[in-house]
Parts: sequence; structure tokens; C-alpha cells
Amino acid sequence: MGRDNHNSSSNNKNSLPQTPKTMKTSPEKARQEFSREFTDLINKNVNGKASNQRNKNNKK
Repeated sequence: MGRDNHNSSSNNKNSLPQTPKTMKTSPEKARQEFSREFTDLINKNVNGKASNQRNKNNKK
């Protein structure tokens, strides 16, 4: 007698978690937010590489 024979229903089986309307964002706003974050990451990468290059030049 295995556990797979247990047939009682779960309370959460037929329902999915719902996001409140106040917490939802439109797809356009989500795209804007992602693009801002990617731009920030790219700028940090570029600035970090420039800083590393300056440090290498100053050590010479």
C-alpha cells in the first residue's frame, strides 16, 4: 500500500496564487525597467574597464 493510493483532495489543488491589481505592472513599464537596469549594468561595466585601464597606466 503506497502513498500514491491516497486520493483525498488538497485545499490548494484547484487554485493558483493571485497577484493583487495594485502590484501588477504593464508590460511596457516592465520593458522600460529592464532596459534601465541593463543600461546601468553596461555603464558600470564600461566605467569599470576604463578605471582598470587608468590604474594600469598609472602603475607604469
